[in-house]
Amino acid sequence: MYILSISAYYHDSAAVLLKDGDIIAAAQEERFTRKKHDEAFPRMAAEYCLKEAGIGIDQIEHVVFYDKPILKFDRLLETYLSYIPGGWASLRKAIPLWLSKKLHLPKIIKKELGWKGKVLFTEHHESHAASAFFPSPYEEAAVICFDGVGEWATTTWGVGKGNKVEIKEQISFPHSLGLLYSAFTYYTGFKVNSGEYKVMGLAPYGEPKYVELIMNELIDLKEDGSFRMNMDVFNYCQGLTMTNRKFSKLFGGPPRKPEEKVTQREMDMAASIQKVTEKIMLSIGKYVYEQTGLKSLCMAGGVALNCVGNGNLLREGPFDNIWVQPSAGDAGAALGAAMAIWHHYLDKPRVADGKEDKQSGSYLGPHFDITEIKKFLHENRYPYREYTEEDLCDDVARRLEMGEIIGWFQGRMEFGPRALGARSIIGDPRNPEMQKKMNLKIKYRESFRPFAPSVLLEHVLEWFEHDKESPYMLMVAPVRNEKRIPMTEEQMNLFGINKLEIPRSDIPAVTHVDYSARIQTVDGKNNERYYRLIKIFYENTGCPMVVNTSFNVRGEPIVCTPEDAYICFMRTGMDTLVLGDFVLSKKEQPEWKEEKDWREDFDLD
Repeated sequence: MYILSISAYYHDSAAVLLKDGDIIAAAQEERFTRKKHDEAFPRMAAEYCLKEAGIGIDQIEHVVFYDKPILKFDRLLETYLSYIPGGWASLRKAIPLWLSKKLHLPKIIKKELGWKGKVLFTEHHESHAASAFFPSPYEEAAVICFDGVGEWATTTWGVGKGNKVEIKEQISFPHSLGLLYSAFTYYTGFKVNSGEYKVMGLAPYGEPKYVELIMNELIDLKEDGSFRMNMDVFNYCQGLTMTNRKFSKLFGGPPRKPEEKVTQREMDMAASIQKVTEKIMLSIGKYVYEQTGLKSLCMAGGVALNCVGNGNLLREGPFDNIWVQPSAGDAGAALGAAMAIWHHYLDKPRVADGKEDKQSGSYLGPHFDITEIKKFLHENRYPYREYTEEDLCDDVARRLEMGEIIGWFQGRMEFGPRALGARSIIGDPRNPEMQKKMNLKIKYRESFRPFAPSVLLEHVLEWFEHDKESPYMLMVAPVRNEKRIPMTEEQMNLFGINKLEIPRSDIPAVTHVDYSARIQTVDGKNNERYYRLIKIFYENTGCPMVVNTSFNVRGEPIVCTPEDAYICFMRTGMDTLVLGDFVLSKKEQPEWKEEKDWREDFDLD
């Protein structure tokens, strides 16, 4: 039995295909349209899913959408009406899309897919909760969904057991941890629903001096983790911005404009909202543990991508194990909706062994075999060298050791926002210039942004204060003391961003200014070639990890095809491109010419 699931029309639209409850394919529409966070109907993603399975739409048994638009529209109208006349501008902007698309989803889905059957709908947080628990390794676990907003729910918790997830309690709109964080994202000059991870990355450069102000003026946090926000200082219920003049008055001035210089104020605000977020996540986590007594926790929702908060909850909280859905946002909710239909609607059984998840490393997207890649190279007359498995990893490891930056394109594309060794840019973490070079010459993004290490699982505890698997790069952990380089008093007093120039450990390219790192553990189960590469690099250097960042430039979705990869390679300062078995050196490629500046192709995020 095949189930096709869709998320669309908000952000990060996606399609997911299940066969008899197993994940066959999953992909975000952005990877095909090349429009980051594309909210359009995922027609191309759905076509890919069907192609991957070798079936047509007539072989699909159920089609499901990941939330309930009527309930969401009810919340929209009730909210706007309560703010009359203040909400008129926002309502006027929203209504056309609702009248043309969102209120007619069954009809639109049928037309887009050529589907003749009934369209099913799950609630937004039911989808998130299902995406968190059902693919997890656990037979029973607590479930928490930290989100912006679904229909009404913004934060929910429940219990997953066997083939059922039951939501016990919720916090409702407009009180939302996700929207609180997004308000600070907006105020510090970054794009909402896109730049939240920048705020998280900026936080270690600042001091959390606004925590008390936030807790006194913006949010009332109860002992059980529930909270209410002071809506007098926010504008997202009725306006086109996240904050208002009262918010600006509290924090000493107007919001930073995009692309303006980041100042100490923004760093301190980022540090403050990050601390508050961690406090709320920990409070809710402790309460849920008290209510359930369960040692394992599953999480989803956009806030669950806050890997600093996740790591803090694992270290400071009561749970022995935490599993986070790799695609925790709306794209992953499409996966949850499909699994909710399989287990809840159809009452199909579920088997969990307590060890292995059902996500297959999140390598669920398109792949290109040797024949397809070679055809692309030959048609374009791009010079390359073809290698055997062993020789390939030997050559790339040698290049890494020499300081080269490598575009690494292998196997099936990742589902979710993290590159996990299939569509990655990799480098030597021991190189003190690597972070700056990658940010400014490769990614064309802010210099303060940290990079993640892909580290061999068997060596993770030697380098980090972390003894768990973290295959999806969703946990931040401290670098071990013996690997750190202490900063002098003079260095500690440097202005935020200037601290970036100071090596902080034996692996400076992946050590953030607070001596932390966002860890991806690699064990070879789902990506044997990536494991082999890192293993050889370790044997050559004694360093069991590489720098790993997503294969894209700022504002661009992660590359999907060999053509996408080659274009990104030639537009940037990467030294070498590895497409499957084929290695391309930049210096051997024909001169790259474009009629216009490629930066015009992508909106800066």
